[in-house]
Amino acid sequence: MAASSANWIATHRSAVINPHKDFTLFELRGFADRTVRQPLRIAGGGEALRIRLSNRYGKEPLEIAGAHLARRTEASAIVPASDTVLRFAGAGTVTIGVGDEVVSDPVEQKVSAGEELVLSLYLPHDTGLTTYSAVPYDIGYAVPGNQLTAPSFTAAEELTTGHFLTGVDVLAPEGTAIAVAFGDSWIEGFATTPGADNSFPAQLGRRLPRGWIVNQGISGNRLLTDGIGEHLLARLDHDVLDVPGVSHVLIHIGLNDLGVPGTQSFPEPPVLPDLDDLVAGYATLADRLHAAGLVAVAATLGPYEGTVYDGADTPAGQALRHRINDWLLGPDQPFDAVLDIAAAVADPERPRRIREEYDSGDGLHVNDAGAKAIADAVDLSMLRLGD
Repeated sequence: MAASSANWIATHRSAVINPHKDFTLFELRGFADRTVRQPLRIAGGGEALRIRLSNRYGKEPLEIAGAHLARRTEASAIVPASDTVLRFAGAGTVTIGVGDEVVSDPVEQKVSAGEELVLSLYLPHDTGLTTYSAVPYDIGYAVPGNQLTAPSFTAAEELTTGHFLTGVDVLAPEGTAIAVAFGDSWIEGFATTPGADNSFPAQLGRRLPRGWIVNQGISGNRLLTDGIGEHLLARLDHDVLDVPGVSHVLIHIGLNDLGVPGTQSFPEPPVLPDLDDLVAGYATLADRLHAAGLVAVAATLGPYEGTVYDGADTPAGQALRHRINDWLLGPDQPFDAVLDIAAAVADPERPRRIREEYDSGDGLHVNDAGAKAIADAVDLSMLRLGD
């Protein structure tokens, strides 16, 4: 076992969603007698690692009849010599109770930042709708039967959502600190290229002189009310405060409070929150992070005028976004620093819109270049990890 001067630190995270809600923006599904293979990328290295799996929103116990970890080559292909059986309390199988999560036994395997791994799970029985993540690192794969050791999959079903995997920890030197990127689709990286690791937190992480960033974004997430995923304040404990190694939190939240209500995916009428309610929510978020001893870095709300999503762009919502951003950039905001995302990607001639070269095509999300522009705009003194 590695030296006692090392600690378990998060190196990969995937925030998860309840599939049993009345509405969703993403594919819902289950598996029966299937091997599911999911790629992931390590944000920071260590001398050993462990995998986190979740049945948080399952309706029945989840039986995993085998779990393997291997290095990835491309698509579903692995390096066969690297294939490792994961164990849970010494066993090669595990049943995860309803609402529970499990952590694998440590794998004594050195990993480095940027390394691509593949997790393979054999699911022998009907899982029901899965506890899932909206924007996984890359496309996943599913094939019939137990194919845990297959060097690659043939005629596999492609999966655009992630399933059961919530994180990876590494055994890193004592004092290693990380940031958690926390919020909505602008954090999660919706509309950036799958497998390229080009969300703005990922691109920002590659600029850091020390430490790294893990991503706990949920596309469609809101600050004040449940929508896609529990609202931000409700998931703060699990998705930030319980993350090992966290010292800083980078936040973008609020656009879905302004624009998404009233679209086809959300059943409630398009009633906007009051500015005072949003300010109070931000203040509560900052207070709880500070009480935990964390540095809280907020971000202005990105532009979205002209978005293709019906009902998301309204004059009232645009006015409220402007007022929120003015408050975030003013002297009374409660955070340790504020990143001006809006300024980084706005069209100079039409500042309520995303610049054309940064627009993913939907008018609401940035592409890889836009995410890079945000990452490049960050003053690294905001994220002095380990100082």
